[in-house]
Parts: sequence; C-alpha cells; structure tokens
Amino acid sequence: MRQSKYTPRTPLPAGERQRTSAMIASLAAEGMPTVSAPFGHALNEVARQNVKIVGLTADLSKYTDLHVFAKQYPDRFYQMGMAEQVMISAAAGLAREGFTPFATTYAVFASRRAYDFICMAIAEEALNVKIVCALPGLTTGYGPSHQATEDIAIFRGLPNLTIVDPCDATEIQQATHAIAEYQGPVYMRLLRGQVPDVLSEYGYQFRLGKAQTIIDGRDVLFISSGLMTMRVLAASEALQQDNISCAVLHVPTIKPLDAEAIRREAGKSGRLVVIAENHTQIGGLGEAVMRELMLNGIHPVCKQIALPDAFLDAGALPTLHDQYGLSVSKVASRVKYWLGE
Repeated sequence: MRQSKYTPRTPLPAGERQRTSAMIASLAAEGMPTVSAPFGHALNEVARQNVKIVGLTADLSKYTDLHVFAKQYPDRFYQMGMAEQVMISAAAGLAREGFTPFATTYAVFASRRAYDFICMAIAEEALNVKIVCALPGLTTGYGPSHQATEDIAIFRGLPNLTIVDPCDATEIQQATHAIAEYQGPVYMRLLRGQVPDVLSEYGYQFRLGKAQTIIDGRDVLFISSGLMTMRVLAASEALQQDNISCAVLHVPTIKPLDAEAIRREAGKSGRLVVIAENHTQIGGLGEAVMRELMLNGIHPVCKQIALPDAFLDAGALPTLHDQYGLSVSKVASRVKYWLGE
C-alpha cells in the first residue's frame, strides 16, 4: 500500500473551535506540499506565448492571484474596480476585438451579481472569455455573502458555457493552459494562494471535457470534482486501513460532462457510488451524474457528499469543513456507515 506523505490535522477537543483567518485558512493538511499562486504563474506562461491574453479583475487581483500577471504584464492588465458587470462587459468587448480576456473575481459576485451580463454579453454570443473565480463553494468562512455554494447550479443551465472545477495546483496550472487554447466561454473555479499539490504524485494530466480514474478499487467508487478529489483520495488511504478498497473518478469538467466515463465506472457492479462535491447538493455534479445514470438504466447504490441546501455558518474553515462533512475524517466515517462497517 502506498504510504501517505502527510497526516490529517489533529482533531480539536470536543466543543472547541479552531481560531484562524476565515479567508486565508489553508486547504492543505499538515505536511502537504503546496504551490503559490498557480493560476497567476500559469497565466504568465500562457501570456508569453499569446500576446492577445489580457487580464481583468474587479478590485480583487491579490485575492485571485492575478496580481502575478499584473506585475509581469502591466500594459495588459485592467483594474475595473468593484463593478463586476462592467468588467464582464469590457471582457466581452475585448473578446470581440480578438483578445482572450481572463476576468477574475469571487465566484459569488460572478454567479449572483454578473449573471445576466455573462449570459447576454458572453454566453449568447459564445465569446472567447475565461471567467476565473476564487472562493468557490465552502472555501471561505466569511459566511453566505462570500460562500458560492450554488455557483455551478446557476451556470450549468447556461448554453455555450464550459464549467471547470480543478482539484489542486497541478490541475489549475494545466487547466489554465487548456482553457486559453479552447475557443469559447469558460467558467473556472479557482483555489488561490498556497494551493495543495496532490495530483502530480499520480502523473495526472488535465484534459478538457474528460474525467479520469486516479486510483481503482473494488468496494467504493468516488466520483468527485474540485477540492473534494483531494479529500476523497486522502479518505481512500484511511479506509484502506479498514480493508475498504476505493476507486476515485475525478471529474474536473462539469459541463460538458464526460458521460461515457461515468457510465463505464458506475456500471461496474458491486461498488457503492459516492458523489463528492464542494457545492450544494442541488444542481451540481451529484445531480448531473445521477441524471446520466438514470437516463441510461444504470442503477448502483448512490450516496452524495455535498453541502446542504442552506445558507452556511461563518467561522474557521477547518471547523466548517468538519461541520458540513467535507473533511477527510467525515468522508471516511460516512462511507463506513453506508457500508455498514
């Protein structure tokens, strides 16, 4: 069995809440390798090869790692202020003139505040704009005003829009290159700052529109996206200690969904299927996967690990992940419960 290179965080005593910054709390476990600002550095690499790459932000360059691009290419950087609708409209105009704009903000502001502008100015015209948004799902403890728990549900119904939910620093770097080459509008969820590096250990290579089996196993099939892939990989190691063998199918592109890979893996008999996502249980990966299985007559036992249909609490991020079932220990314990262990 492969030995884990890091250990989970030490659980807090009963009733005690961890005190840390809700905004900058790390998603990395103790000892997990991280990469600083993978999106910003990857965008610089892309921009060196493509002079049409430009960057825009709504007063959040530091918090979307676009400040790395702004420092390297100040003449191709546009600070739009706290005006997301204006930023999206400007990105559409730049795309019409042959540029490839990367527009960054927080996921809540793109999905809630600028949705109509994304719909009418970008998606309807299938313009080549990349909308890259930090703080997706439950990646901040600052409460409902900043927790974009429903962003995928909002955007999944929008025609022409590709949706990408990367797992870690390795995938963010690779996906940035891939979406820059792709012609058409993209919404990509972003992990920022010191981002864990998990998938490089598996020789992973991102392919737009493709799901990939990271590890195989006989008892449980995890179908996951985003940061939950790193969590289910760690949970799989913990479950192996109890002789529970897990497979992980990572689905970084939510739309278009790799239906063939999902049908193939979920159709293998005898495995509990657990869909794990950093998103509300409504309208995200879970519903997309279960719809695909239902329409194709594939009926495994399915369970879902996702956020509740509720406005979430504010607080320290590790505490919230434990509270809402996204932590490694909670994932492992729920799987054992479902298996009757």
